[in-house]
This record gives sequence, C-alpha cells and structure tokens, in this order.
Amino acid sequence: MNSFGRLFRVSLFGESHGPIVGILVDGCPAGIEIGAEDFAADLDRRKGGRPGTTSRVEPDEPRLMSGVHRGRTTGAPLLIYFENRDVRSEDYRESDSKPRPGHADFAAFRKYGGFQDGRGGGHFSGRLTAGIVAAGVVAKKIIRPVEIRSEIISCGGSADIEAAVSAAAAERDSVGGVVECLARDVPAGLGEPFFDSVESVLGHLVFSIPGIKGIEFGDGFRGAASRGSEFNDAILDASGRTRTNHAGGLNGGLTNGNDLLFRVAVRPTPTIGREQETIDLGTGRPSVIASGGRHDACIALRLPVIL
Repeated sequence: MNSFGRLFRVSLFGESHGPIVGILVDGCPAGIEIGAEDFAADLDRRKGGRPGTTSRVEPDEPRLMSGVHRGRTTGAPLLIYFENRDVRSEDYRESDSKPRPGHADFAAFRKYGGFQDGRGGGHFSGRLTAGIVAAGVVAKKIIRPVEIRSEIISCGGSADIEAAVSAAAAERDSVGGVVECLARDVPAGLGEPFFDSVESVLGHLVFSIPGIKGIEFGDGFRGAASRGSEFNDAILDASGRTRTNHAGGLNGGLTNGNDLLFRVAVRPTPTIGREQETIDLGTGRPSVIASGGRHDACIALRLPVIL
C-alpha cells in the first residue's frame, strides 16, 4: 500500500500535479523541537533547477498541520504537506493514450483501468519524494548521534558526473547513476536474522524510491568473485571494530558496530525528449512518443538526500 514501518510509520499521499503531496508520520516521539526551518536544507538538496535536473522548481514550504504544538512534537501523528504550484499538465496529455516506455504509465493503466492520475506521473512521480525527505528530517533527529551521509559517485559509468549528464542532456536523452550511503555511529545488534534483517528492511525502503534498480551492501557483488580469506573483515577489538568493511557493517542481518555502507543503482530517467516506440491505448496499434514536459536528465543527481 502507501505506508511503511512499525515504530515509526510513514504514509505517503498526493499526486505530481494534484493540489498537494505529503506524508503522515505516526510514532514520532513527543518533545522533539521542530519547525519549518529544520526542513529547508534537505529540501533544497532535493529541488530541481540545477544543470541536469528538471526546470520545475516548487517552493517546497512544509506545512506542519498536526502533531506539533509550541514548536515541539506532541506524540500525535505528524502531518506534513507541500503545495504543488509549478505545474504544466498539458505537457503530459499525449502520455494519457501513449504510455512512455520505461515509465509506469502502461502498468498503471492496467492496474487502475485508466482511472489513475497520469499528469506528471501522478502518484508514481518522484515529486512525492518531498514527503520522504521530510520524514527523513524528523527521523534524523530521533536517531542521533547516528550520522547519515549520502552522495552520488558516478553517472553513466563515469566518475565525471557533470560531463556524463551534460552529454545525455545535449542529446535529449538521460543517464543513470550510482549513489552511496553511509551511516556512522550505528550501534551493534540492530536488526533480525531473517525476514527483518537490516538488508531486508533497508532494501524494502530503498526500492520504494522511484528509479532504484539495484542495491549492494559493502563490497556486494564484488564479494561474489572473492574468497572468504579476502572478504572476511578481521575483528580488531572488543567493540567489534574491523580492519576492513567488505560486509558493509552487517553480519547475519544485524549491524556489527562498523559503518553501515550501501550503494544503489539508479536507472536513467524514462521520460526523454527523443522519439520512442510505444502503442496507442485507444487503437492498440504501434505508435511513437517524444515526451515534452520538464524532466531530469539524471534523477540520480537528486537521489542522495532522498536516500
């Protein structure tokens, strides 16, 4: 559905070109100091307007509608929403009948029988990640002193991110990327052995972000080509500190006290300006579509803060 979590439960709502998007956080502890200004830095990181990102720029002013009183959380559900102001729905009329290759248009049409809101991607749009970022701002206050860092490390297979994105944009195309996330000061012993392993829970969350197609913890896939003597992390002291971190801070589904490290693979933006093959849903016949509208040449550029 549209909710995730047990102790800290989040529920997303809204559509890309609807009146609002936002998130409901249930399970937020009482007494946390919070105001609209706390969200500004992270929301600015997510915004478009920079080279390689969409020219759609929303003000993203968070409205805290419940769960806050006198500048502190009350323990009641915390509702945060953002208005959608910079919309141009006419840019997406063609995709109502001609699904964009790589996008959710066709699958959503089959699931919802044509009743879905397709404007700007509707409920499938990356616009909804504004709510995810807002929930992250709250969560980071709760998990202190754990520190989270995330950054893009390559685009289109190249460490020269700017050049790869510029080349794709010049050709009215898009490019994917890899984003790395690191959590420091994570205590040992969090997680469960099997279905609620740290990898399982984080994987569930990570794949909830539009455009994510892969995840690896630590050395991940490179470990498949290694021997145990190479991949195992030598334990140095009673705190569990290891000489290397090939496992990404995880053993047996549990945190081991070292830095928690994982990377995600982000697909190229499906909406591109080049002509692509599709079908006409009205006639069932082959057709083509060259998407107008505003979209990112590389959605990975805005992924770090969302992740």
